[in-house]
Amino acid sequence: MRLPGRRGADDRGSITLMLLVLFVALIALAGIVIDGGAKLNQAENANAIAQEAARAGAGMVNQANAYSTGTFTVDPAQAVTGAEHYLAHAGYQGTVSQPTADSIRVTVTVTSPTRVLSIIGIGSMTSTGSATASLVTGVTGPGA
Repeated sequence: MRLPGRRGADDRGSITLMLLVLFVALIALAGIVIDGGAKLNQAENANAIAQEAARAGAGMVNQANAYSTGTFTVDPAQAVTGAEHYLAHAGYQGTVSQPTADSIRVTVTVTSPTRVLSIIGIGSMTSTGSATASLVTGVTGPGA
């Protein structure tokens, strides 16, 4: 006969199992918060690097044209090379393309290890940033 308020032998250890499941869920939630914030920061960094590389490339003036005619224009080949050089010097992986004759596009991929999510098997995070710069010199626009 079972007394009221007493548990049977089959209930032993159930609180331990519940605490284990809650602990794993708590670790995963902490990982999402900590590593999620790091991922947002990493994405912002990837965009900033892409913008800087695009600016570095867009500032490459065609020196031969400038010396011979006095006109400052951007050399597209030098712009691509300048952006690639910036990425290599900064230590980032990326691609530089020329979607139109007067612009370059830089795409940067940044990968970093996770801090907490590695416990549950997610070892790294990857973010991609991109930027496009126009290859123009001087002041442009309606007031120019």
